[in-house]
Amino acid sequence: MKERIDYLVNILNDANYNYHVLDNPIITDQEFDKYLKELNTLEEKFPELVREDSPTKRTGGEVLDGFTKITHSIPMLSLSNVFNESEIINFDEKIKKENIFPNYVCELKIDGLSVSLRYKDGILLSAATRGNGLVGEDITNNAKTIKTIPLVLREKIDIEVRGEIFMSKETLDKINKEREKENKPLLQNARNAAAGSIRQLDSKVVANRNLDCFIYHLPNPEDYGINSHSEALAFMEKLGFKVNSSYNKFVTDSRGIIDYINEVSTFRETLPYDIDGVVIKVNSILEQKQLGYTSKYPKWATAYKFPAKEVLTKLVDIIFTVGRTGQITPNAVLEPVLVMGSTISRATLHNEDYVMSKDLKIGDIVSIRKAGDVIPEVVEAKIERRTGKEINFKMIDSCPICGSKISKKDGQVDYYCFNEFCPARKIESLCHFVSRAAMNIDGLGEKIIEDFYNLGYIKTFTDIYNLGRYKEELTSLEGYGDKSVNKLLEAIELSKNNSLERLIFAFGIPNIGEKTAKVLAERFDDLDNLVKAKVDDLVIISDIGSIIANSLVDYFSKEENIKIIEELKSLSLNTKYLGKKKSINLNIADRTFVVTGTIEKYTRDEIEELIESLGGKASSSVSKKTYAVIAGENAGSKLDKANELGVKVLTIEEFEELIK
Repeated sequence: MKERIDYLVNILNDANYNYHVLDNPIITDQEFDKYLKELNTLEEKFPELVREDSPTKRTGGEVLDGFTKITHSIPMLSLSNVFNESEIINFDEKIKKENIFPNYVCELKIDGLSVSLRYKDGILLSAATRGNGLVGEDITNNAKTIKTIPLVLREKIDIEVRGEIFMSKETLDKINKEREKENKPLLQNARNAAAGSIRQLDSKVVANRNLDCFIYHLPNPEDYGINSHSEALAFMEKLGFKVNSSYNKFVTDSRGIIDYINEVSTFRETLPYDIDGVVIKVNSILEQKQLGYTSKYPKWATAYKFPAKEVLTKLVDIIFTVGRTGQITPNAVLEPVLVMGSTISRATLHNEDYVMSKDLKIGDIVSIRKAGDVIPEVVEAKIERRTGKEINFKMIDSCPICGSKISKKDGQVDYYCFNEFCPARKIESLCHFVSRAAMNIDGLGEKIIEDFYNLGYIKTFTDIYNLGRYKEELTSLEGYGDKSVNKLLEAIELSKNNSLERLIFAFGIPNIGEKTAKVLAERFDDLDNLVKAKVDDLVIISDIGSIIANSLVDYFSKEENIKIIEELKSLSLNTKYLGKKKSINLNIADRTFVVTGTIEKYTRDEIEELIESLGGKASSSVSKKTYAVIAGENAGSKLDKANELGVKVLTIEEFEELIK
């Protein structure tokens, strides 16, 4: 009977390893269930023959009164955190100051619960949480229910490893669907669900939660003759641990780290599990030892944390600004708060309807996020946090700058100041002209533009390029000297060489954004050609509709605008497109493509740039208008959507064939 039990244990453990670690099933679910049932029956009859690594131990059943403590033989230190590019650069520079020029291993930071696993002669001895880093809680019984944690290793070895216990998105979804049917409160997120599950006193409950585990750290690699972190990962994988190294990348500097973070950000949401950042480690064990530790952190590693998507702050006030078109915009004044790596104290509230629809009141506690990871946005007021002292929002009826009566345009929700001589409109227009995405004149910030406007130095776009006339006056201003004035005049002169699309965007023509300006510059090549264009010439261009076409024609029909253009030309501003011309490919032109998943040969940005350079359009979402989806590994929901809509799916090789 022992031979049969050994056979069943071995085949079931092998099947478990292949299915859960290697993602390579070797027997069917029906066979697995049949063998497991037989093993259960035999073990009940012959309890003396039950093996330590029997898969029946993974089903749980033991109920504890509480968790005992385990002292870590090697402290489980946390990692220091970095939140932006300058902090990443600083981390890299500190290491290089030690005369170390390392290879870094960049890894995905799994959003779960840290665990330490100890094995004696290859048999799982204990599992513990991080706790305070020195002492953790004994979760051995619960860890045994996790199918990716080996009960017995592939070698008889004494070893301690560290990893992350987590719950997949799919598992969380399944559990919540069941809880919804049973009218139970839903689990809020995968991380909390994993942490709550592993601390259940009944291991049978844990077994039903289908937790998973990646191993990522070997605390004492020298004891096994290992010289690098990457070698340690390979060694632990060989022992039977699940190691998440397929996304790892070697880089040598801060630029490489930043590029990796940007790359991960493009596919982060498609992963089957949550990640909350990226971990950066010096690969060489010798260099790790050389760098050492602080009292809390290793100096040779850090974690970039993805910024919080939403944070809470107080809506202190709502103020009004006047845009370059005269549009009146309410703006939230916020108690400063860190959102996705930057401090936010203002956010646009767009218009009266927007504020009313969100029922915002001055004094509210509000949630803030960055729309598209860039623009600060007020998501909602936390109504349950109101005290009764909040002040209702009221729309103004006159321009906050010139006092003129404001009103709406026909069919629009926005209010406008129609006074063409309103100083705010002029100043906003000038600020836009010199901004980074437009003419990019370094040194002409909003406050300086306002000062120069009030002093009479800059009233129009052409005045910017005649600022040298006031050089003597400028150097006499407080805070200015010959050096700073010369630097400003050099930046103004340099901007004359910008490509046409920057100038088109700088004009501030209603409805013309950066991307549309680029499309127009590529198509018309010279500003004179664009000025002469009719509505019919414009609407045939992809992405140019009647609103944009009429806006352009209206702008260039005004005598004062043409006069400004002629003056700028006389001041030697470039009015031609200097970018790379599109090489139209008939298989790509005017077709929309979506890139999803991980593609080894290219980054997503490279493929999208290629599509656009050949006359196509790159989109971030799949619809019926999508011509094809270019899918790499772990393509996720976009691939599912393409299949659902019957949209063509291409491999990268098929796409390359298409563009030949």
